[in-house]
Amino acid sequence: MIGKDATGRRWSIGDLAHASGLTVRALYHYDEIGLLSASERTASGHRRYTEADLRRLYRVRALRALGLSLEQIAGVLEDSSSDDLVTLRDLLAAQLRNLQEQAEHIDRLRNRIHGLVRQLDESSMPDPDQFMTTLEMISVYETGFTQEQREQLAERRAELGPDAVEAAKSRWAELVEQLLGHVRDNTPVDDPQVQDLVRRWDELGATFHAVGEQGERTKAAARRMWQDNSAELGRSLPWPAERMTALVGYLERARQAR
Repeated sequence: MIGKDATGRRWSIGDLAHASGLTVRALYHYDEIGLLSASERTASGHRRYTEADLRRLYRVRALRALGLSLEQIAGVLEDSSSDDLVTLRDLLAAQLRNLQEQAEHIDRLRNRIHGLVRQLDESSMPDPDQFMTTLEMISVYETGFTQEQREQLAERRAELGPDAVEAAKSRWAELVEQLLGHVRDNTPVDDPQVQDLVRRWDELGATFHAVGEQGERTKAAARRMWQDNSAELGRSLPWPAERMTALVGYLERARQAR
């Protein structure tokens, strides 16, 4: 924060980048596409963001977390005032529902593990089925999918059929190899070739998700899974885990640069 003036607080682009976890480059891109522009400038031309700008950025970040693309977010914001209390409340309510689902899963997992601990305290070994159920619950938690989302993804894979799934895996492996080359070469994320590869990556991933709101939620969960667990997930893949972690970050920066 850089202080106050007669009309309230003002933030520099660096302040906003630090607080939001975005890069300064991404904020410049948001400005270029009309998603978020600083309401004021200093005499020397530096951007200064107001409280209204801050609220708008919060909405952008919240909608991204719910799985919307930048283009979709722009449409949502265009259709409503940035200070529309009803719209903002609906967005926060959607976030709360998402967090509530995660909290409920954590509670179920916690209760399950408490039960195992109680059995061990009573010198009684839990049976294999109890351990298996708990392992499945841990797997769901670690990968970021709810049980309902796992079922939706399984249904979608069944609809595609094994041949289509295997073909998609082959195309995905090719995209990984190509993108890892760009990560190694430090190619700018806004390079047209990189953007085309990321578009193909996202289109390929979208085939495994249902159409509509449910599909958008599982897509968002999948991205969070990779962002939060890329090192662990990378160990099961034929590429070094650290390279896959770098690739996940590279993909997200490329999406922000669209």
